[in-house]
Amino acid sequence: MAAAATPTSPEQLTGDLPPHAVEAADVATRVAAAGRVLVVLDDDPTGTQSVHGVPVLTSWTEDDLAWGLQQGAPCVYVLTNTRALGPDDAARTNREVVGAGVAAARRLGVDVSFVSRGDSTLRGHFPLETDVITATLRELGEPVPDAVLVVPAFPDAGRITVDAVHYWCTGGADGTGGTCTPVGETEFARDATFGYTASDLRDWVAEKSAATSSATPVTAADVLALTLAELRRGPEAAADVLRGARDGRVVVVDAADEHDLRVLALAEELLAGEGRRFLHRVGPPFVRARVGMEPREPLAREEVPVGDARGGLVVVGSHVGLTTRQLEQLRGGHPLADQVELDVASVLDGSRREGHLAAVVDRLVAALADGDAVVSTSRVLTTGGDAAASLDIAIAVSRAVVEVVQRVVARTAPRFVVAKGGITSSDVARYGLGIRRAVVRGPLLPGLVSLWEPVEGPAAGVPYVVFAGNVGDDASLLAVVRTLSAAP
Repeated sequence: MAAAATPTSPEQLTGDLPPHAVEAADVATRVAAAGRVLVVLDDDPTGTQSVHGVPVLTSWTEDDLAWGLQQGAPCVYVLTNTRALGPDDAARTNREVVGAGVAAARRLGVDVSFVSRGDSTLRGHFPLETDVITATLRELGEPVPDAVLVVPAFPDAGRITVDAVHYWCTGGADGTGGTCTPVGETEFARDATFGYTASDLRDWVAEKSAATSSATPVTAADVLALTLAELRRGPEAAADVLRGARDGRVVVVDAADEHDLRVLALAEELLAGEGRRFLHRVGPPFVRARVGMEPREPLAREEVPVGDARGGLVVVGSHVGLTTRQLEQLRGGHPLADQVELDVASVLDGSRREGHLAAVVDRLVAALADGDAVVSTSRVLTTGGDAAASLDIAIAVSRAVVEVVQRVVARTAPRFVVAKGGITSSDVARYGLGIRRAVVRGPLLPGLVSLWEPVEGPAAGVPYVVFAGNVGDDASLLAVVRTLSAAP
């Protein structure tokens, strides 16, 4: 099952298999008739990049979930940020969200289904999170899923899955053209906390299962694959494959464009009529396709409700190479009032931490009176001796970033806030800006970068932009800041 090492193109991978065209409206009609709402446990906030007009929560009391379910949207996002947590805390958070979601759904008489939103480059707590969701549903007396569908594809960002092999495609538009590399050969597979070796998702499931404390680890032979060839024969053919999945079996699903995801959605609706239920571990665009939402054009400058403040704040925490190149483009192509580096060594040194943070905050507040400012963590990634130690360092740095944002916002209201990186954008939203409930207004880049409108708290009225570390091209951060900035 090992992937070929030679990079190839999307066209070579998909061959002469034309998409089975499915309109979003067809899916939306079926979903509306079913009346089911998806509760999306988003392991970092960048999962909202593909949707619009839906509620997002950073807190998950029963009342919070009830508010979300009452907004009339087909899905509710709950920002768990579990990618930034250790396994025990991630498990506890999943249990809490499912418990609150079930309680709110019972109170309102709403049928809910759960989605575990993970990373399109395969980082995160899998299978722990889907295992915990299933176990919690069983404990609460709710129906448990017949199968766990693993669908990491993100065609808008060049991540596609063909014949169960997951690829990172670059150099082309909308996943066409360019070069595709098996994801196990990319920098993301070398992640200090969530690294892996396999590109074939069947092998990846087995690899991740073996790394957990599961009493019955899953082997590659246990995993069912729903291939592109089957999807492109239509919903009935896809449903026939899924009928073979019972008792929580893992199914890895191909996808190379939005139509493939919509075919899967219709196949699930067919099976829902037979009483079948599914749990999902997915990349960002799955939810949009699953509920029949049309992709939205990027928000234009005049559609963004910026205030009168002169300067906006850009917070950069991600260390992937793409983010560093995007930061360099921003520095070179946009007039910045200041560029401040949060030095990781100083943050980790108890004797220097407070003085360093105070100096960073003073510089940023002064800069925002004149124009846009950037605060970024040191570009040299600091890691520990093992995965747990590396995660501890990441958490300590994220707390420092949050503290800087809290202090800045307490002294001045930025025109906007852009947060770059998954952990960074989650912690800045929940703790730095105190966002509890918000509405996802839409993307600032096609399907890639999400703008939230906080509905309460200290950030109300401040547009908040969630920008993943691993999306866009080198000029994308510059383009987003230009859309928001008061500078000509």
